[in-house]
Amino acid sequence: MIYNYYPGCTLSTNARALDRTARRCAERLGFPLVELPEWQCCGAVYPQAPDAVGERLGAVRALTAARDNGGTLVALCSACYHVLKRVNDDMAAVYPIRDKINNYLALEKPYHGETKVLHFLEVLRDHVGWNRLASLVTHPLAGRRIGAYYGCMLLRPGKVMALDDPESPAILEDFLRALGATPVVYDMRNECCGSYLAVTNRDYCREMVGRILASARDGGA
Repeated sequence: MIYNYYPGCTLSTNARALDRTARRCAERLGFPLVELPEWQCCGAVYPQAPDAVGERLGAVRALTAARDNGGTLVALCSACYHVLKRVNDDMAAVYPIRDKINNYLALEKPYHGETKVLHFLEVLRDHVGWNRLASLVTHPLAGRRIGAYYGCMLLRPGKVMALDDPESPAILEDFLRALGATPVVYDMRNECCGSYLAVTNRDYCREMVGRILASARDGGA
């Protein structure tokens, strides 16, 4: 199985350390990541308007390239994963959007939602398995209490993302257990952090993030 990889803009710039770590771990775990050639920005924000063709093109081209190279596409950034998964759903099931985009890309290959989009954590859970991951950990996080943060884009909308239960997820906690840590389940782990409001209302975003951090602290993280 070929695991095509979409790094996205942030993991190629500010979060290169995370990108390098993920690639090395994937290699050791037996699913080397094959970076898509000449990928474009996914748009970072899923376009709500059904006639937003241009905003979906980067994602559609990445999905098409993955389809033509095995049919699976892995993302690590939650924003990229969110956009790729939702645009893929558009192209599979929302015919007006699909038709508009395929008409616009008439000189390229048509796409109909054939690619399977996976988050890196999904590969660890469903293809590697937590027990095998735990057996390969060389520096376990024993004694550390860690609170995982899900936010909005990884899980919602639940019917489309289908990664975990959007109200009571467990995938990050299971990941932490495999690494030897003690996961802390706190009240605000699924709440919005403000995301792109940081551009227009930074103070409000600080307040939102502060509430999330306080919730994790109060939970024992």
